[in-house]
Amino acid sequence: MKPENFAEFIAGLTTEYTPVVGENLEHEDFVPIDLSENNPELMKLEMLSSEAFSVFLNNSLRSAGKKAAFGGYNEVRNLYKRSRLFNKNVDEFLNRNIHIGLDIWAAEGTEVLAVLEGKIHSFRDNANFGDYGPTIILEHEKDGRKFYTLYGHLSRKSLEGLKEGRKVAQSEKIAELGKPSENGDYAPHLHFQVMEDLMGNIGDFPGVTSKKELDLFLQNCPDPNLLLKI
Repeated sequence: MKPENFAEFIAGLTTEYTPVVGENLEHEDFVPIDLSENNPELMKLEMLSSEAFSVFLNNSLRSAGKKAAFGGYNEVRNLYKRSRLFNKNVDEFLNRNIHIGLDIWAAEGTEVLAVLEGKIHSFRDNANFGDYGPTIILEHEKDGRKFYTLYGHLSRKSLEGLKEGRKVAQSEKIAELGKPSENGDYAPHLHFQVMEDLMGNIGDFPGVTSKKELDLFLQNCPDPNLLLKI
């Protein structure tokens, strides 16, 4: 009997660490990182500078002796204040500043892998400042249940030659991480998200939500680490 709860369903699809970046990265190569509004280290950074974030992240990795960082699900972040894409309202309750995907911070050019077998649903270069940049959405079906995974902040080269409907295998390379000039102006990383309902979106889906819509998006987009098990 399949679980009715989507989060439980996602958690049951994998039993161990499942890579989404870098063929050679193992479970022990990752360190969690806090990019929330409560991290005092972020107050020292220039919010408009992807270079400053890159230095901060590289220093964090070196001090931890790790190769990649992860985190950010249901995390309130100040960094979105730099873009009008997320802040269009006077009322803070309506502005989008709560991250609902999982970020994997690794080097530019790192391979991005399909977490599960499926097919390409859609793709797009979401080129707004602070947006995903090149994005791929995969469609999956398991036990009669359809759902989707999103891979954002890719290189523009990753979108070349793609075709909607093309099948992909689990762990197949589907993209590479992009540089700041093409990934929405962020330090190189992957935004990975799981969605039960795309809500009519094609090649894009909100990765940041407001307090007003938080409950809706948390239900539709459970913690991706339930699947990755980092």
